[in-house]
Amino acid sequence: MDRSLAGAATNRRRFLGLVGLGATAMAGGGFVSGCSRPAGTQGTATDVDAVSAVLPRYQPVELITPDIAGVRPIADGYLTYPTDLVRAVTETPGSSGEPLTAMTPWWGPTPPGIDRNAYLQAVNERLGVPIDFSVQDGNTYADKLSAILGARDVPDLLCAPNWEIDKIPRFSDAVSALFEDLTDHLAGDAALAYPHLASFPTGAWQYAVWGGRLAAVPWPTDGPFPYALFYRKDLTDTAGVQAPKNIDELYEFGKAMTDPANGVWAFGSIFNMVQMFYGVPGSQGGWRRTDGGGLEFKYETEEYRAALEFTTKLFAEGLVHPDIVESKGAADAKQLFNSGKMVCYEDGVGAWRGMYSEQRQITPTFDMRPVPIFSADGQSTPAAWGEEKPIFYTFIKKGLGKERVEEILRVLDWCAAPLGTEEYHLRQYGVVDQHHTVSADGSPELTELGRQEIADQYTFIVGRYPTIVQTADVPGFVEALLGYSNETVKYLEPNPWAGIKFELPANLSRVQQPTEDKILDVLRGRRPTSDLEQITQEWRSGGGDEGRDFFLKALEDNDR
Repeated sequence: MDRSLAGAATNRRRFLGLVGLGATAMAGGGFVSGCSRPAGTQGTATDVDAVSAVLPRYQPVELITPDIAGVRPIADGYLTYPTDLVRAVTETPGSSGEPLTAMTPWWGPTPPGIDRNAYLQAVNERLGVPIDFSVQDGNTYADKLSAILGARDVPDLLCAPNWEIDKIPRFSDAVSALFEDLTDHLAGDAALAYPHLASFPTGAWQYAVWGGRLAAVPWPTDGPFPYALFYRKDLTDTAGVQAPKNIDELYEFGKAMTDPANGVWAFGSIFNMVQMFYGVPGSQGGWRRTDGGGLEFKYETEEYRAALEFTTKLFAEGLVHPDIVESKGAADAKQLFNSGKMVCYEDGVGAWRGMYSEQRQITPTFDMRPVPIFSADGQSTPAAWGEEKPIFYTFIKKGLGKERVEEILRVLDWCAAPLGTEEYHLRQYGVVDQHHTVSADGSPELTELGRQEIADQYTFIVGRYPTIVQTADVPGFVEALLGYSNETVKYLEPNPWAGIKFELPANLSRVQQPTEDKILDVLRGRRPTSDLEQITQEWRSGGGDEGRDFFLKALEDNDR
């Protein structure tokens, strides 16, 4: 992403570890009730051919040549902000003048509404139809999303984070009942009527299919990695400590940087990254094929046990910040990290840019960097989790009529205009000298009004073709990000289920979070590591073995 809410994965874990909070109770309604799917919901797997048949035809929009090419699926990088902007959409996309309603999340102060927001007014004027945004607290967005789905009362445009809808019981039923089927509007050559949407990577559209039909517009990820292990390089440089290159060095790093007398601890939550260092599988949540042709889940592997024992040792030896130890999740890890009370923690790669920009205004020497990925022994090939799954999806309310849907798609296409266009610039930064000023290097910098009024409202309803551009507030960022990403992508774990669209079996969905809570108790020292075997057996009987059969059948069906 392009500013402080970069992408999750675009800042997925900037959102306070929402993935780990578990399923939220759903309010009323036939397809959304309670925290779990009805018994007997076996899940669905839409095969690769069925998904491919409804995908938009890919047609890139080529405006400017990148300074640093990303190794796909990594975004391209630009070292200067383009100043010779082009107008990509010559006609006003909206013609009805009828207002649209939209619901989007935001992880910051709520911006003023449409009547008191000059930024919204400026963009809406270009769109030809006013979009009235209901901006909801991102930390509690799951509750709001669940409530409106349960009540079957959705806005014209709904932004849904991928990590929330994956937990919603029978979400495909909600899609069918509440949202427009976009297949006839966007499949194949039909997408060329919306050239900026057609420029989205095919890998992002694959996930926007439910029940064999194209049901949403994706926000493509600008990086496939769910986590990076960030450290305060400014603090470690002062201490003369180098970034670790193997698991033993990570342990020594922890001992060297922990200083309880001065209120400093080395680590926050880093268990996911430790799993990667040990080569724990990550596909579809943690599955991999065995030599005998079957499947095993991460809990059942020696690599997972080793990662669990190592991370438990970090907690037991007091190398993890006490606030993390006492919390159920990650506590206020960002604040601890920013204040220098915690030196190292895991977060989405998208968190990097925003934190770097914000904290440099407070502490000019602030420097956060990702630890280059390594294997536990420092010799084996590293393993990086990742996928092209979109960060968010935008759904269009069902029953608006063909002409209205086409108008909405034209609006979304305008909002999806890429870097180098007037549309992109207005969407991201508002009006010059009002919402942003221009730095000496030509890059835009938000004013106080811009920070108050812009909450990426139009970005949340569509996204854009992934690009990373340098701005004055984050010197050296693009080179650092692309250097890390292009190196890490070499070790991206292959996904045997790539291109298959899943709705998971009810029991597997239901058992996963309680199992992770038990693992959390082990990490915190509330249960011994020897309990892993019992926890694994409970997971298997509670839905894990059902999940094994489900994923294995999906592979067998697609191998035919």
